[in-house]
Amino acid sequence: MSGANSFKFVMLPPQSGTTRDWARRLAAEVPEARVVVAEDADTAAREIVDAEAAFGWLGKDLLAKAKQLRWLQAPQAAPAAGYYYPELVAHPVAVTNFREIFNDHIGAHILAFVLAFARGLHVYIPQQLRREWKKSPVESGDVVHLPEATALVVGVGGIGGEAARLLAAFGVTVLATDARRTTKPEGVAELHRPEALDDLLPRADFVILTVPHTPATEGFFNRARFKRMKPTAFFINIGRGMTTKLGDLVAALQAGEIAGAALDVYEQEPLPPEHPLWTLPNVLLTPHMAGHGPYLNDRRFEIMIDNCRAFAAGRALRNAVDKASWY
Repeated sequence: MSGANSFKFVMLPPQSGTTRDWARRLAAEVPEARVVVAEDADTAAREIVDAEAAFGWLGKDLLAKAKQLRWLQAPQAAPAAGYYYPELVAHPVAVTNFREIFNDHIGAHILAFVLAFARGLHVYIPQQLRREWKKSPVESGDVVHLPEATALVVGVGGIGGEAARLLAAFGVTVLATDARRTTKPEGVAELHRPEALDDLLPRADFVILTVPHTPATEGFFNRARFKRMKPTAFFINIGRGMTTKLGDLVAALQAGEIAGAALDVYEQEPLPPEHPLWTLPNVLLTPHMAGHGPYLNDRRFEIMIDNCRAFAAGRALRNAVDKASWY
């Protein structure tokens, strides 16, 4: 390093008003960081050579030029496929991400989907559009009584943990699988390894995917798994679209193998207007916005400045990533 605790931190292109503001604030608040804003690819290629740290998308060509790089801050909580390419995985550079910033917003979105299904809004909203006054002849016929319901949260990290806490507050019994957690978070009745998924699916009234897109989860929710669910159960995916085979989901819905589905993420985005999911009954769709809410850029900057200070001090970095697993 060029000084006792000093380091060069390159903001990789493209830039925005937000990233330029972050750079100004980092330079002012972390004097050990020499912040360089690279506005174009040529500047990035020149500046990355002796940089110890960087923010953004670091392609193979830039990585090959980086001679001193020890820390890379990813620009998303879960960057798109291709961010963690083999050369980056093999490189000694530590990567951190922006996970945890969406926990409250996405937790609320999950609850919105669960409550909508539990109270029949997937039936009543289409009826409203048709101006139909029509209710079940049986008072209990169109309700999922949450204190008697079971939810399976697949991936109980920050988002899944917040969803579990909220679900438990409504009386739901929460089962969970996770590859990393070894202790049950608040609200979780049972915590299992991912290998237990197939055995847990038949127990759940709501199956909720919050897992990231990784080599292990790509396409892992398929027709065989939908067939293991109860025919009265609902499927919810707010994690990543590439984890669920939409053709298999459509087939399961059309065959009556599950009761309904709610999605915020899709294999192809935007979802094509001709896709059958748009017109299937018992389906709720939102356009990849479950994470929307206030304070997100403040939270991103907080992680960046925490990590800049930790890097200068030689402390452990926040939100370290297992590069081979992409999260």
